[in-house]
Amino acid sequence: MTNTTTQHTFLDTPMDTSSEPNAPDPTAEAALAAHEDGLLSSTTSGGIRPSQRTWSIGELARHFDVTTRTIRFYEQEGLLHPERRGQTRVYRDKDRVRLKLTLRGKRLGFSLAEIREVVDLYDAADGGGEKQLTRLLGILSDKREGLERQLHDLTTMQRELDDVESRAREALARLKTDD
Repeated sequence: MTNTTTQHTFLDTPMDTSSEPNAPDPTAEAALAAHEDGLLSSTTSGGIRPSQRTWSIGELARHFDVTTRTIRFYEQEGLLHPERRGQTRVYRDKDRVRLKLTLRGKRLGFSLAEIREVVDLYDAADGGGEKQLTRLLGILSDKREGLERQLHDLTTMQRELDDVESRAREALARLKTDD
């Protein structure tokens, strides 16, 4: 029996895609990266990826519950780089992981440019690294600040609505008592 060790250099956050692939992942909602089936930044002790399976565009679309048009769009944007066999696109593990990261990034509100930057750093570091994680933390911090500003604005707006509603109810009550 072979002794296999797994190294995770991106973020060790499991992502279960057995149910809804785009459903929020409670263990990693704030993280862009995932580790699934040993494909994301994992290698065996011999440095060999556990899987070399390929997927068609239709298989990926069904797996991630997106349209083939969405996948082609991400390809046009340079986020996916499938092989071509004639007119057929052939997606490998790396493309599948990049699609997963892209979909997670979009769900978290990342722009395509931010997603591309983090995913490209993943590629450059062959599975992650300090530079990628530092940039990811910077993007997450920026997103959090933006959400806090929006939350403050919404709270202020809600108070203003409550005030207007209260005055309108008082005015209506005065009108009814004057009748």
